Amino acid sequence: MLFSWLKTRRRRKLLSEPFPPDWLPLLRDIEHYRRLNENEQTALRERVRLFVAEKEFEGCKGMAITDEMRVTIAALASILVLGLPNCHFDNVQTILVYPKQYRVPKKLPVGGNMFGEPIELNIEAENLGEAHYRGPVHLSWAEVERDARQSGEGFNLVFHEFAHQLDMLNGAADGVPPLPRALRGRWQEVMAREYRALCRAADRGRETLIDPYGAEEPAEFFAVVTECFFDLPMPLRAEHEQLYDLMREYYGQDPASRFE
Repeated sequence: MLFSWLKTRRRRKLLSEPFPPDWLPLLRDIEHYRRLNENEQTALRERVRLFVAEKEFEGCKGMAITDEMRVTIAALASILVLGLPNCHFDNVQTILVYPKQYRVPKKLPVGGNMFGEPIELNIEAENLGEAHYRGPVHLSWAEVERDARQSGEGFNLVFHEFAHQLDMLNGAADGVPPLPRALRGRWQEVMAREYRALCRAADRGRETLIDPYGAEEPAEFFAVVTECFFDLPMPLRAEHEQLYDLMREYYGQDPASRFE
């Protein structure tokens, strides 16, 4: 209780100060920021202030962290929660920023031995980002910068990784973030149906609006649908109307209206 009161007091004090003028041009360079209306931009600037103040940004592989990186990542992450008033990604303390894609160790299943035990190869895989439960978010700055300068492709690394963090607010990365009771039944029905449809399309090699990477598992499905919802909202609404409406109710936003 005391901790919550102190945090609220600290946030109010921070927001009472003028917005750093050097940050405004950085925000205007972000296409998704320019699509917001005036009230949304004001709300986003407040969230950016809090995000930058409360998160640690660490450079990896020799990367030096700049205000452009902090503000850009904070703005893109905060767009997701503009309609979620009490969500400030308190479960994320650190953002690790790499210059570009990076290599991570990975186990590759290659079958089993004569005793039925699984055999795995230890390899290194290229990675653009990752999100950890109650841990850091890893991001490739080259990808973040590209996504910030252009939209309408259905891909956004920050949206993807921070969707995972929303998913993990209730403990499990299972494609089901904390939901109001009224939305739970419809969420299960619509998401399961759409996930199965994407899996079938991916198995047949059919091109889809939603990134086929979402067929990997429900957690990845929620993350790629989030990318599509914010970055290709009008096609998503046209092709997957019930899925779009579900995302609109969950996020409390209607991104298609920003693209019309």
